Amino acid sequence: MAMNKQNNYSDDSIQVLEGLEAVRKRPGMYIGSTDKRGLHHLVYEVVDNSVDEVLNGFGNEIAVTINKDESITIEDNGRGMPTGIHASGKPTVEVYLHCTSCRW
Repeated sequence: MAMNKQNNYSDDSIQVLEGLEAVRKRPGMYIGSTDKRGLHHLVYEVVDNSVDEVLNGFGNEIAVTINKDESITIEDNGRGMPTGIHASGKPTVEVYLHCTSCRW
């Protein structure tokens, strides 16, 4: 039995999602899955940033804590994130946390 589909694929069918909107709508595209494996991937990414700081000589301590509420806290004594104003006029922290395509 053939399905009757309309062929309305056009320029207007393309939807562009800006910034974190794309991550919120399709998180699996960015972290691989939305189950425990995806959560573990996110934790590994943050720990990896701390390890990079240590390996590059900008720290020597990393602490990973699994809290009672099952949230995770990751701390290091590396350089941290810049807190000034970015060239775009936005706070650098905002630019850093909202940029899905940036490579720092």
